[in-house]
Amino acid sequence: MLAQSTTGIARRTGYRGEMRYGLLNDLRVLDEAALPRLVDRYAALAEPAGEALRRPVPEPRLASDPALRAATLAKLGLDPHRPAVAFAPGAEYGPAKRWPARHFAALARTLAERGWQVWLLGSGRDMQAAREIAAAAGDACIDLAGRTTLDEAIDLLASAARVVTNDSGLMHVAAALDRPTAALFGSSSPAYTPPLAAHARVISLHLSCSPCFQRTCPLGHTDCLEKLDPAMVLEALDFPRA
Repeated sequence: MLAQSTTGIARRTGYRGEMRYGLLNDLRVLDEAALPRLVDRYAALAEPAGEALRRPVPEPRLASDPALRAATLAKLGLDPHRPAVAFAPGAEYGPAKRWPARHFAALARTLAERGWQVWLLGSGRDMQAAREIAAAAGDACIDLAGRTTLDEAIDLLASAARVVTNDSGLMHVAAALDRPTAALFGSSSPAYTPPLAAHARVISLHLSCSPCFQRTCPLGHTDCLEKLDPAMVLEALDFPRA
């Protein structure tokens, strides 16, 4: 009664666990085996209690206005005629989800040699990671981390011919924009939070110790990302010359 009077919401649906029982009056039991993906678990909550999830679950899609994209490129001084690859090196959960800066830098140098622009995208919290990549890559990158709004970051992802990203929010944005994307997975699982798009390719070494779902590597080596070679990413998206 306290939760209802506080929220004003007549029906409060959710899964049992994490001390939710005092807030929910439509309490569900999660069958993790039947619903391995996080998106399916959320979608199932929209179904009436006891009914199976209707499949397939629609993939999210974002649309980007060409005029707004052009305005964002002009504002940031980016060449609209030279194809670009967008890097999203952030992952707020922790370093066990972040591909090493030196790998991003090595890939950036290779792409720049082939004639591509390389844009580093992210929020203010990703600025340190982007700076490390830019420093290691020389003049191969344009560091835009912390310099854009979310809307502008979406415009840039929509403008990019390819996207290389950790398992992060921008990965899901790139997938919703249906951009050809290399999605890099370390401590997290592509079976749980995959990019939902046909043009997204999951890159994972599938080591015996992953996914561990830890913020930092409990074994101290982060081999799941350290040993993920930039050549694998380059090959996965079949980068041509610009």
